[in-house]
Amino acid sequence: MADVNFTVRGQSVAKADAAPDMRDLAARVRNLMALQQGRVLQLPLGGRFFDIVVTAAGPEAYAVVDLMDEVQHSGGERPDACGPVIEDPERNWLIWLVPPGTQQVWAPHRYGICLGQPYELALPPITQTEPPGPYWYRPCRGDRLVPPGPLCDLLSRFQPGPIPHEELLGNILSTIS
Repeated sequence: MADVNFTVRGQSVAKADAAPDMRDLAARVRNLMALQQGRVLQLPLGGRFFDIVVTAAGPEAYAVVDLMDEVQHSGGERPDACGPVIEDPERNWLIWLVPPGTQQVWAPHRYGICLGQPYELALPPITQTEPPGPYWYRPCRGDRLVPPGPLCDLLSRFQPGPIPHEELLGNILSTIS
């Protein structure tokens, strides 16, 4: 798929000046322009975009990515068909972009936590495909998100750890005196 190049013009429309029925479209265009220009983008989870599942990184998690590539692969496309996954090497996490609404149906899981509204996620620039910092372990493609059913099953099977939500809870508990 060819990159889309946006032309930056001297004109801009303030968010408040967009017609009410065009605010969502205007926000999406601004977000696409930010990503295209290599800037980090802060997006709300849920709504019309996506929820996320956070897991530990490591050999077990990478095995899940490889199997998700097979689940999503439909023939003549690139072999990295898993759906968008961000790796955060500083925290040793994988962040899987799943369909919006997944948070409502994701049962408590020992190896992955699902977040949606009201949280936000800072997306790395589209061109960031390696460290330093968070990067796209699997690229963001317009035709898919990671399917939560197979992801849940494979996480149970491969058990990547340490478990992110327990680690977060541990950090919170250590600050209570």
